[in-house]
Amino acid sequence: MGLLGKLITAPLLPVRATVWVAERVAQEAQARYYDPAPVWAALADLERLLVAGEIDEETFEREEEVLLDRLREIEEFRGGAGR
Repeated sequence: MGLLGKLITAPLLPVRATVWVAERVAQEAQARYYDPAPVWAALADLERLLVAGEIDEETFEREEEVLLDRLREIEEFRGGAGR
């Protein structure tokens, strides 16, 4: 691209920079949302609460199912992302 082309597209630089930043923010948000580590940690905490007697079996099973559903969602996303 020559000097003329650079001069013509120069006004678009702020828009391109904004789009680039927005894409990076979206990528980071997606990476955090689909990170299984916090879900595994929540499962461990949930089990600790059950063993300590701080929650009952019914609460444990209900919360565990929610967390396992979340892990399945993450696995489906990660499996589909590599295709």
